Amino acid sequence: MELVQIRYFLEVAETKHMTNSAKNLHITQPALTQAIHRLEDSLGVPLFMPKGRGIVLTEYGRYLQKKLKPLMEQMDKIPEQLEMMVSLESETIHMNVLAASSLVIEGIIEYQKDHEGIHFQLQQNTESELYDVAVTTKLFYQGQGERNSFSCAEKIYLAVPDNEKYRDRTSIRLKEVAGEQFVSLLGSREFRYICDRFCEHAGFAPNVIFESDNPAAVKNMIAANMGVGFWPEFSWGIIKNERVRLLEIEEPVCQRNIIISYNRNKVDSCNVIEFYEFLTDFFLKRKEL
Repeated sequence: MELVQIRYFLEVAETKHMTNSAKNLHITQPALTQAIHRLEDSLGVPLFMPKGRGIVLTEYGRYLQKKLKPLMEQMDKIPEQLEMMVSLESETIHMNVLAASSLVIEGIIEYQKDHEGIHFQLQQNTESELYDVAVTTKLFYQGQGERNSFSCAEKIYLAVPDNEKYRDRTSIRLKEVAGEQFVSLLGSREFRYICDRFCEHAGFAPNVIFESDNPAAVKNMIAANMGVGFWPEFSWGIIKNERVRLLEIEEPVCQRNIIISYNRNKVDSCNVIEFYEFLTDFFLKRKEL
């Protein structure tokens, strides 16, 4: 059965009148009659029989109508459903978050206060290019990003316990802590790579004794004199623990670039671009605090 034959059959089954069906289908009555006859021949059963001046369905015709009508109704809904899928997809922003995840989440929460219809899907995949907005990080000398991207410089401090050794210090050379134990946040391989390069430049490999996915746990471990750690200037938030100090690193230059970029993957990328502009502004405002 061809799709056009099915449509013709269902129309005639509904009106039970060849002439009226032909008008509704915008074809000639002989062409419609021939199409129905070809369908009957291919199935090997009669679908209609004469009754008075009109026609009625045979038992086979009623069975075929019962089976085909819901299928055709579903097929007719497909364009609308696809259009709905496109609409829903335009309201979903796919993000690849490889840096500053806590600040990104804060930005999403703030954005959704005025954009409840926008949804977000997040991933952390260094190999994936299937995203609408990505947040990555690089060493400050590795470039400023490419087209459709924003780069924000962030200084890296050294978080140390507020003990006698560091209490009167406001800055430090990184090589001075070569013998210290390090604690850090878990999950950002890019940031870990950057910090390892800083240490390498200072002439040592960091002795990382513990990594946590909880910033508060890292702060508390440093406060408990269990080690020191790198702390980005604004993306990880302000340290309010009085037992932890942030020292400026004099040498080497410890700075990274946070890069926010977007792709034009959608037919309509307006929501993506609007959120991208919001997020870049959100980062700049946080930096200025």
